[in-house]
Amino acid sequence: MSQEIVYGYKEKVYLNITNKCPCACTFCIRSKKEAIGNADSLWLEHQPSFEEVKNAIDIYPLKGVSEIIFCGYGEPTNSLDVLIKTAEYIRSHLGIKTRVNTNGLGNLINDRSIAKELCESVDAVSISLNCSNKEDYYKIVRPKFGIESFDAMLDFARECKEYTDNVTLTVVDVIGEEEIKRCRAIAEHLGIPLRVRKYDNSSEK
Repeated sequence: MSQEIVYGYKEKVYLNITNKCPCACTFCIRSKKEAIGNADSLWLEHQPSFEEVKNAIDIYPLKGVSEIIFCGYGEPTNSLDVLIKTAEYIRSHLGIKTRVNTNGLGNLINDRSIAKELCESVDAVSISLNCSNKEDYYKIVRPKFGIESFDAMLDFARECKEYTDNVTLTVVDVIGEEEIKRCRAIAEHLGIPLRVRKYDNSSEK
């Protein structure tokens, strides 16, 4: 199971700690492939415990790795306790930086604000903005929480900015230049950098 939890892709190391996700994004790679990178399959047999994640990390070759990223075939904040314990273990025992790639709906998933504890545990937070308005967001991301999910995601980004300078909003380049401009305006209004990711059918979140 270790290869399903920890995997490498484009010289980076990722942690796949859950397959649960409240969204069904139209562009999501998990609807097209069993896995990416060096994993045989990113579909987990069950939700791994912290001990299982720790054991998978301990046997994975991490020499020269500068960052470990929580990003797999699920939304990492769906397994928040494991995420936080794992990030703290990596920080205290391995001295490697951590980042979480998230859809930004962790407050809705956990029914409370999680920004403070998350930002204190990881070194960087990357939030998928995806598009510039709630109507398109609802059509593309298809969140189970409804059309107000867009505003919840932006609120989460604002909260994260209170606790860390290392928060980023992201979009994929397929949305087009005009939409990217609108997303950049939102990011600038929030005082958060925007990163435009290139879509190549195997893009990380």
